[in-house]
Amino acid sequence: MPLRLPVLPSDPDAPFPDPAGALREPDGLLAFGGDLSPARLLNAYRRGIFPWYSSGQPILWWSPDPRAVFRTDRVHLTRRFRRSLRDCGWTVRADTAFDAVLAACAAIPRRGQRGTWITGDMREAYADMHRLGHAHSVEVYDGERLVGGLYGMAVGRMFFGESMFSAESGASKVALASLARALHDWGWPLLDAQVDNDHLQRLGVELWPRSRFQQAIAPLVCADGPPGPWTDRFGERAARALASAAVHPSG
Repeated sequence: MPLRLPVLPSDPDAPFPDPAGALREPDGLLAFGGDLSPARLLNAYRRGIFPWYSSGQPILWWSPDPRAVFRTDRVHLTRRFRRSLRDCGWTVRADTAFDAVLAACAAIPRRGQRGTWITGDMREAYADMHRLGHAHSVEVYDGERLVGGLYGMAVGRMFFGESMFSAESGASKVALASLARALHDWGWPLLDAQVDNDHLQRLGVELWPRSRFQQAIAPLVCADGPPGPWTDRFGERAARALASAAVHPSG
């Protein structure tokens, strides 16, 4: 570990280093150590910082520059994909199978995404955050079979996406677009996607300088957003509803 990389103290309430001091290579590596306690995780996400590390490594904390961000009214679904949803019987719910979504995200290897970096300690930590009402999942069902989903952290009026999976083609797109539409309806303007990849680019992700991202989330993470399950608030949504153009699809 580079000597200039800060080590987090044992106190979970201790402040994080200024993200402006994160390394350029690897991009966004800010600090290591500490723990995955609820207090530490909430402090991290409020600053736009997240943990990402492999088994056998210390806990690594990141704040990349640029940052991959979705505007919740601008998730892109192609016309072709929307047409395929017109006769789709999938339904979308929230917080009905968090542990199953977490396990699926951890089990499915995908190049350029963090699914295979969800360690046992991270699974336990996010399960704790879910029980505390801070971590949420969105699930896509074919009947009662889970075919896709995503999970992440909600702080104030800001959602920080962590990982998503598809057991059927297109299911993660449905989960993301359904979440974006719900967040937009609730007045949540942004959805953090952390790090860019080709899949996210096709869905309309934007790359923001870290300073812009931090400035944008500062009032959102302090806004009213009491923790608790989203099952009733989100409701049950039909995937076919995304066949309309309300989420600013691209061609």
